Amino acid sequence: MLSEQILHELIALRSSTPVLSVYLDVSPQTGAAETARLRLRQMVKDYVARAPAEVEQVLHYLDHEYDGSGRSLAIFSCMSAKLFRTFTFAVPIRSRARLLDVPYVKPLANLLESFGHIGVVLVDQQGARLFHFHLGELVEQEGIVGEEVRQSKHGSGSSSPGRRSSAGDQARAADELIDRNLRQAASFAAQFFAQHEVRRVLVGASEPVAHPFIERLPKRWQSILMGTFPIEMTAPHALVFERALAILQAAEQARDERLLMEVIDASAKGGEGVIGLEATLADVHAGKVQTLFIRDGYRAPGHRCQNCGYLSLRAQANCPFCGGEIEYIEDAVEFAVQSVISNGGEVEVVSANPLTEQMGNVGALLRY
Repeated sequence: MLSEQILHELIALRSSTPVLSVYLDVSPQTGAAETARLRLRQMVKDYVARAPAEVEQVLHYLDHEYDGSGRSLAIFSCMSAKLFRTFTFAVPIRSRARLLDVPYVKPLANLLESFGHIGVVLVDQQGARLFHFHLGELVEQEGIVGEEVRQSKHGSGSSSPGRRSSAGDQARAADELIDRNLRQAASFAAQFFAQHEVRRVLVGASEPVAHPFIERLPKRWQSILMGTFPIEMTAPHALVFERALAILQAAEQARDERLLMEVIDASAKGGEGVIGLEATLADVHAGKVQTLFIRDGYRAPGHRCQNCGYLSLRAQANCPFCGGEIEYIEDAVEFAVQSVISNGGEVEVVSANPLTEQMGNVGALLRY
């Protein structure tokens, strides 16, 4: 299963020959298995002359080894580096192929950011079910059951003087029991989220239960709450993730728009923001980038110093920083992604919209 450690291992890989990176959407909505094979052959046909062994290895895997599971695949092949890694995902990826000096990891970074380590809790007045999803797959689930809540029927009980138990007393007792159950469920959920290093939280519950439960969660988990949705407590985990995914995608779009506006505004004011590829590449080289924003699918050729990694769109005889030799690269954006991740920054791949056009397809929030 893909993890941050594996992502960094791919970033650190160096080879004397190009690496073939393939992402393939194999979800049923895109057609039959044979359609996926034809799409793959079309994507890699231009690379046969330059990387025949890598292309053959990838095609052989899809024809003879792939078991048909998942909604998308990622495949990395480089014979000289003894690299052949495959990943199957339960979430979709846009199909594409790249032959570069390094593994093409932008889509992996985006997957981990969008669908990595999601915590979902289904809760009612008595108990809770906890789920940890990673890249669409169920990693762990647990549950907790509190005391049964018995609500008194309308008109039951007595308000007569001297009577020890009235309808009001029963209602207060039920409220106190619900409160104890919700507090116990919130504490259990917090432990579960911490144990699994959850990055985003969603709550499945009826409206009367969702709000009081969230109020009882520690602030740490409230701060990464992405939304709530109604669902039956007995719902299968596949349906739970489907409902959660819809919330995540809507929240992701709103969050992207807010962050892009922040980048654009900060750049316009000369603050901690930069837009446009050339200016962003300069700050990437300086180690200033905290979060790099890239329009999904955006590529741009450029030039790179073989010594210090300086990136630029302009051809130059020598590196202006170290005097090293400059080489042409097919995708300067990919090298920027790898540099930012290696320096501890984050990468956000955002869908095309008017804000990405205004930003020039690439921008960043800076550390200083």
